[in-house]
Amino acid sequence: MTDKLLKRVPVQVGDCWIGSGEIIVQSMTNTDTSDVKKTVEQIYQLWQAGSKMVRITVDKEEAAAAVPEIIDRLGAAGCTVPVIGDFHYNGHTLLTKYPECARKLAKYRINPGNVGFGKKKDSQFAEIIEIAKKYNKPVRIGANWGSLDQKLLAKMMDENSLLPEPLEANKVMEEALILSALNSAQQAQELGLAADKIIISCKVSTVQALVNIYKSLAARCTYPLHLGLTEAGMGSKGIVASTAALSILLQIGIGDTIRISLTPEPGQSRTEEVIVAQELLQSMGLKSFAPMVTACPGCGRTTSSFFQELAQKTTAFIRQKMPEWRIKYPGVEDMSVAVMGCIVNGPGESKHADIGISLPGTGEAPSAPIFIQGKKTQTLRGENIADEFLTIMDDFVQSNYGK
Repeated sequence: MTDKLLKRVPVQVGDCWIGSGEIIVQSMTNTDTSDVKKTVEQIYQLWQAGSKMVRITVDKEEAAAAVPEIIDRLGAAGCTVPVIGDFHYNGHTLLTKYPECARKLAKYRINPGNVGFGKKKDSQFAEIIEIAKKYNKPVRIGANWGSLDQKLLAKMMDENSLLPEPLEANKVMEEALILSALNSAQQAQELGLAADKIIISCKVSTVQALVNIYKSLAARCTYPLHLGLTEAGMGSKGIVASTAALSILLQIGIGDTIRISLTPEPGQSRTEEVIVAQELLQSMGLKSFAPMVTACPGCGRTTSSFFQELAQKTTAFIRQKMPEWRIKYPGVEDMSVAVMGCIVNGPGESKHADIGISLPGTGEAPSAPIFIQGKKTQTLRGENIADEFLTIMDDFVQSNYGK
């Protein structure tokens, strides 16, 4: 932990306190917001997966008009997740024309690079800040290097070129991004928006640039910081890049909300980005969301795919049960589970877990000992090992948590 980090000023968004010490996972829909049914369904899925806040695109009149119904339907379904409106170019118009949209949203996100252009920039920014003040809403001022204020960048590049030892262009860009966010936050405060209503972010798509930018931000302001590697990519690339960047910053105490901006594979659930964010925080020991499954990678001793299938089935079972477990059995998120493939490390790893199973490897006796809190309790045999193990695990949860 560096002593240069400044303490954040907490900001309330719905029932979440950003900057209070808890790292909050948030996500974003990819539905057309004007499609109320699909948007409600996806927000509900993200919330059930564990997203504490959900951002939606508000880019046209139909989307702004749909926001009140979306939030009302969520409330009727028992979903109280704060919904954030993402505005670009025309936010001032939509928030003015659709006051119920402005009132129902829990937070506004605006981009200083496209909130307005030329002479209109300051006036359109001021309109949004006035609406935020009117409805007592926090604002995330989110700069992005894909839409950086080109006038500011050009000015800083010109100034840099006159220096005796000019900085590299990428360093100037990083500083321009930081100043774009900080100057806009200062402007918002001058317009009367309180410091405890402001969150900032500066998103880029490369790991080292993100780390450099947020280290500087954390030392130069007290606003809560939203972390995310923008346009992280698809699959393992997006997961690895996001984890590499965010883990460095989280480890030194930087970051109040996080989002993993994965490109979904065709047909893949949007909830994958929530799961990755949770697993990142839980792997770092920062927060627990669901029981973690330890499973060996497999080797020549485990030529059967049975243990792989059981590990997959166990993980899916836990995710399916967590909405119920989270309510009925507090503390279950800290439970550890081991699904091991052979005798080499299987019994030992299973003993370290709260509940574990050591499956027979190639050539081993067809039996699977079960370990609960370090002690062997029984041995499973036959064709129904998987289902029997999941039943034992469910019984263990009911007997040991929530009391």
